[in-house]
Amino acid sequence: MWQTIFDRMASRLIQSGRLTVTMPSGARQIYGPGGAIEVEVAIRDDATLRALCLSPELALGEGYMDQRITVADDDIEGLLRLLLANLTDDFAPLWVRSAERIRYCLRHLLMRNTTKSARANVMHHYDISDDLYRLFLDDDMQYSCAYFKQPGMSLDAAQEAKKAHIAAKLCLEPGMRVLDIGCGWGGMALTLARDHGARVTGVTLSQNQLATARARAFEQGLQDQVEFRLTDYRELDEDFDRIVSVGMLEHVGAPHYPQYFNQVAHLLAPDGVALIHTIGRYAPPTVPSAWIDRYIFPGGYIPSLSELAVPVEKAGLWHLDIEILRLHYAVTLRHWLTRFDAQRAQVQKMYDERFIRMWRFYLISCMMTFEVGKLGVFQLQLGHQRDAVPLTRDYLYHLDSSARAVAE
Repeated sequence: MWQTIFDRMASRLIQSGRLTVTMPSGARQIYGPGGAIEVEVAIRDDATLRALCLSPELALGEGYMDQRITVADDDIEGLLRLLLANLTDDFAPLWVRSAERIRYCLRHLLMRNTTKSARANVMHHYDISDDLYRLFLDDDMQYSCAYFKQPGMSLDAAQEAKKAHIAAKLCLEPGMRVLDIGCGWGGMALTLARDHGARVTGVTLSQNQLATARARAFEQGLQDQVEFRLTDYRELDEDFDRIVSVGMLEHVGAPHYPQYFNQVAHLLAPDGVALIHTIGRYAPPTVPSAWIDRYIFPGGYIPSLSELAVPVEKAGLWHLDIEILRLHYAVTLRHWLTRFDAQRAQVQKMYDERFIRMWRFYLISCMMTFEVGKLGVFQLQLGHQRDAVPLTRDYLYHLDSSARAVAE
């Protein structure tokens, strides 16, 4: 029964390329006409075959982690590229689509993110070990999309370029009070203080990140300019000239967008500027990835632009600018994966093989979703006043032009 259902699903899905599957019975099935992407997989047991028919995305990730699904030459990138390139909304059986519809209808209950659950969700991902992140991130530990201004930039250079691009959008002046919501290991806050003379308050819910950020501030002699707190952004009640938030909105959850943007509006000075940098979806709203939610980012959700527009408007904020970074995160993830794989021997001293397969599946699936799927990065520049920033984007690039003119 389950092999018949799987056969129908795969036949409907694979319309280009080729997928060869060895079933638990030993039978080989070929799907698709062939082409540039051809991948072979083996499904080891009937329970996994059944799970793929009931919850395809979750079962694929779990099956790969547990080696109940194996890919020839471990070409998980090829498999995910093939599946995403062919993905349609109707390939799965009615019960799978119905379950997703029910999850969508209940998502405001499922994605409730209290201050208690927010702390638990952050601990699940960010407090596993700073040493793991140091193995594959840049020297500044920027765990978000870099900005590749030119082809061939190194990861470190592209992350510096990201911070400079965001700083330019904030229109900073020395002495300004800046709030960094979800400050991570402190790199953005320290950069704004050191390079722009800002006085920065960074908030995080991660004990590990807090300790590292405070230590870095002390090492750089910036402890009087930068304060890091273990605080939920919803608990703040102060005034800030500028607000920056990089890679944190993905943890807020759709039901809390009004609360989030109302709080940004409340904390931001009348002539202030906020810059919200977030992964975004080039498609209508949906539900969180079942596998990512269970194993990587519990409580996480990637917003569509349509979901952000209304709460921004209702908070009384101007969209001063919206910039879409396309493929930059795919390149960033490619760098992270290369670095992670290069440090595999070191990772093996810290974690078991199942964790390594889980982490590689996470990095590769995200990379493929940015390369082939419908994800990008939104930078929302917000303010109370329509003229809080210059009226064109020229101010973001004239310094680069001046530098090139001097070099020539």
